[in-house]
Amino acid sequence: MSNTVVRQLPGVRFSAGLPAFCLGVIFPAILLMLVGTSFTLHAQQAGSLHGEVRDPLGAVVADASVDLIRNNRVLASTKTDHEGAFNFGIAEPGHYSMRVSAPSFQPTATSIVYLSGTGQAELNVTLATATLTQQVTVTATGTPTPEAQTGASVTVIPAEDFRYATEVQDPLRLVPGAQVTQTGQTGGTTGLSIRGGATDANKVLIDGVPANAIGGAVEFANLASVGIQSVEVLREPNSALYGSDALAGVVSLTTQRGSTPLPLLTYAGDGGNFGTYRNEVTGGTSYRHFDLYSAFARIDTDNNIPNSEFHNATYAGNFGWTPNAANDLRFTVRHLAVSGGQPNAIALFGIPDAGQQKEQDNYYNAVWNNQTTPAWHNLIRYGGVRQNGLYTEFGATGIPDPSSLGYFDGAPITITGANGYSVSGQAQFQYSSTLSQSVSTTNRDFVYAQTDYYLNPHLLALGAFKYENESGTSLNTGYSSTAIQRGNYSYTIQFSGDISHRLFYNFGTGLEDNGLFGFAGTPRASLAYYLFKPSSSGFLNGTKLHGTFGKGIKEPSIYDQANSLYGVLAGLQNGGQLISQYSVRPLGAEDSRTFDAGIDQQILDGRVRLGVTYFHNEFTNGVEYVPPSGLVELGIAAAGALPQYVGAYLNSSAFRSQGLEFESEYRMTSHLFARGGYTYTDAVVQRSFSSDNLGPSFNTSSNFATIPIGADSPLVGARPFRVAPHTGYFALNYTRSKLFTSLTGTLAGRRDDSDFLCDNTIPYDCGTSLLLPNRNLLGAYQRLELGGGYQVTHRVNVYTSIQNLLSEHYFEAFGYPALPFTIRSGIKLNFGGESWRLK
Repeated sequence: MSNTVVRQLPGVRFSAGLPAFCLGVIFPAILLMLVGTSFTLHAQQAGSLHGEVRDPLGAVVADASVDLIRNNRVLASTKTDHEGAFNFGIAEPGHYSMRVSAPSFQPTATSIVYLSGTGQAELNVTLATATLTQQVTVTATGTPTPEAQTGASVTVIPAEDFRYATEVQDPLRLVPGAQVTQTGQTGGTTGLSIRGGATDANKVLIDGVPANAIGGAVEFANLASVGIQSVEVLREPNSALYGSDALAGVVSLTTQRGSTPLPLLTYAGDGGNFGTYRNEVTGGTSYRHFDLYSAFARIDTDNNIPNSEFHNATYAGNFGWTPNAANDLRFTVRHLAVSGGQPNAIALFGIPDAGQQKEQDNYYNAVWNNQTTPAWHNLIRYGGVRQNGLYTEFGATGIPDPSSLGYFDGAPITITGANGYSVSGQAQFQYSSTLSQSVSTTNRDFVYAQTDYYLNPHLLALGAFKYENESGTSLNTGYSSTAIQRGNYSYTIQFSGDISHRLFYNFGTGLEDNGLFGFAGTPRASLAYYLFKPSSSGFLNGTKLHGTFGKGIKEPSIYDQANSLYGVLAGLQNGGQLISQYSVRPLGAEDSRTFDAGIDQQILDGRVRLGVTYFHNEFTNGVEYVPPSGLVELGIAAAGALPQYVGAYLNSSAFRSQGLEFESEYRMTSHLFARGGYTYTDAVVQRSFSSDNLGPSFNTSSNFATIPIGADSPLVGARPFRVAPHTGYFALNYTRSKLFTSLTGTLAGRRDDSDFLCDNTIPYDCGTSLLLPNRNLLGAYQRLELGGGYQVTHRVNVYTSIQNLLSEHYFEAFGYPALPFTIRSGIKLNFGGESWRLK
């Protein structure tokens, strides 16, 4: 796939098909924007469209064929000159696009853009080779950059690669170094681990708005794919650009835009087994200076175990206004309402829980882009987040425990791990028969300003500022509520560019001033060097060396802050005196330090791309609960002032994750494309003062009585829970005329985990006879998916999607069964759009 760059004035850049918010401004530039705009408008002459055609590394492509298209008709054709330039006269306002082709490159069709018929507009095109699809990444550098021109490990997934998926997590499973873990079936809590990092260590952005709860957690099970134009995954920290929570990686979701002058409306409806129904409606258009897009989808399913029904209704909107050649104003919104049963680990208790989770979230964003001068491009953004979660436990469903009144047990069961060990008995299941609820909220408002300026054609300087006001609450029935408020400031400076279109560099730093932990610096640098430039001829070409270094940070959650040593002491009557006496400070930031290095190679006339990358990540100052004995061992003098049996959350854990990523792409024919990857991850806990590490559990009534077990957390020297040392994926896509089919697979090896069980043998206490050894407790699995669609007419498309094709029984989290064979089939209807002009 290609990428294009549109300019409405000489030097005015924004990526066609990508949200304009990806570029930047600083506050003092706003007045200059208005002044610069007024002078530019007076200077406009007769309309023209000009630009340049370049290869993946930015070198010009001479003698390329360029067609100017309006209403699906070619109005004019030309060739690029020796500098890769072309020019068309524009006689009247309207919506235009271009088609570009050149020997040794893939043909390229640009997005439709509106041209006013006056002034100069610029539309630049980057052509692609067979495997260098040249998606544009913004996440890696903060400005639109072709993937080939960055040293960062980034993957861009366009919407056509997940056209029949219902959730964002589905394409994430086909990214090297990424591992998705879902506790159960559709709607079950889902997290993403990048290169062995924790599932709350990734910054997730929806049109530039952070979707993280305070403390970093993101519920991927609630993120529907409706309205998503592309998904970017940066597999390394980037707190330099994105501040707190970008500890292990960044995921960026972009909403679609309306692009057709004739309004396009679509309806898709499908159904499947387990009572699954999904309906989706979208509408979009581009009228003169305005573009509008709205989408709504709802999915309902019963899943295949009791109390696991799930409902998700999501709305996405994208509304743009380009009043003149130098300015662009855009507003995006995403609203989701989710409800689902929470059956708990039914494979461990044999009885479903009576829990229910509800969530209502809103993400909104207003962004103004401006081209102040040909070399100076600016942006200012306001964004907001409102997350509201409610968990309800409606009462006990377990078997009353005769020896512990008020306790309820699960059914008698036998549990066998993938490591071959087995236990039998009844686990403590519930501890109350009354209704209980917990509420969690996150409110975030921020203003972000960014400016980028070309010091020369090969050097771009970027500066940014962000102020964020965040607040939230955590409330559990029977306990006092916790409310926090933080004001955070972020500053960024960055330089990027190239030398002779062969060496590409990016370096900079972020300065974070967090309302809780204070100041932190987050430097970052990346390099890419081409020993041999990409080409569509020759057995070996496109040899790229790349590497990055970076530091990341993550802020503590509301619960961790309230239950930290500082928070616990502050709640005491003489807390202020104790905090001063022992110089106790609030929780600090969790830190990461990472580097990677690799090589990409094209072979077979550019039809095959191979890559291998080594990564090494150090995650330090992790927040964990430390019991009283651990506080004493750490030498914390304030431990003696705490109430008896009370511990606290501290920055005391650390782990390391290193490994290798292999990825490949193969353009087998013009209709058949294959890609795949394998990741080896060697992750190990290096430091921890949790209860398990101070006193590990032993199942003395078993044949593994001498094996230490981490009942609630991994032991030092062991792997972090649920991080697979071996993961892989593959995808085979076939496209021909009206037919599209896809076969994909996600593969994971055995993983460490815990069953987290207490037996019922000791009244009002936790017995260990149901604990299994952590090592390789979770079994390997292979999840295959088959999907496809057929365009019956330009108005009608039929499609089918199958998950778990082999109906494999497996757990992604121990005790939570995944869905067996599932199938959905449906129809999609198109009304309007440019295809109707062909009638």
